[in-house]
Amino acid sequence: MSDARAALRRAGLAPKKSFGQNFLVSPSTVEAIAAACVPDAEVGRARVVELGAGTGALTRALAARAASVVAVERDRDLVPVLREELADLPEGRVTVVEGDAQTADPRALLGATTPEGTRVLCGNLPYQITGRLLQSAVTHAGDLDRVVFMVQLEVAERLAAEPGSKAYGALTVFVRAAFRAKKLFNVSPGSFHPPPDVTSAVILLEPERPPRAEETETFRALVKGAFGARRKTLRNAWSKVAAPDAIARAAESTGISLGARGETLSVEQFAAMADALGD
Repeated sequence: MSDARAALRRAGLAPKKSFGQNFLVSPSTVEAIAAACVPDAEVGRARVVELGAGTGALTRALAARAASVVAVERDRDLVPVLREELADLPEGRVTVVEGDAQTADPRALLGATTPEGTRVLCGNLPYQITGRLLQSAVTHAGDLDRVVFMVQLEVAERLAAEPGSKAYGALTVFVRAAFRAKKLFNVSPGSFHPPPDVTSAVILLEPERPPRAEETETFRALVKGAFGARRKTLRNAWSKVAAPDAIARAAESTGISLGARGETLSVEQFAAMADALGD
């Protein structure tokens, strides 16, 4: 793999804190992420969009396994470095796009008119915009077959949590409405340049077909209400979502106890309650 530290030195650049840049410098971690994105059975058939390609370490590993890779990089200073680092790859294997990961459209980048092959979204996510990029993945879940993200360990544990656990929360419900989630492995701070202050983890998200819940306004209000006041019972937590009698009728019809707390409800129960209330 190309070494981010050497590439940055050659270009006279340094990691930008404002961009949340922590470059992967562990070859084994890079290879493990590439294999999670494109398993052996799909080598040569997957199409990948990588968010935040940096100096191209993961991009190169992906290009060795995928049919094509679109590498999205926001930092205009890094874009020419990225192109130079990948210049020796077969023509057409990697397309470098200067753009913001937060507004990237995987459907357009993957090529909606050529649906053959597994469609993969991946990236080492800047911690400060992880929530927004997860929301974008949820929005585009119907256009994807797999999402592999590097996130803070705490976030990965929340995404993989089950009802009733301390880590289970609003983020869990919103993401799990669209995806199955599995934490693959942890990544130590020493695997990055510069090392972050926290341990990271790689999370695998696979779209539910069909989704477990539709993210309507009522669904969002129920989830936010339930976890905005975790110590309150659902009767109190949902007091501003709808009239008390409407909440009571919907809860009775769905078999949900209003004396319970939000972290005990599954995604399907939130969805059933939203359906019972209407949107």
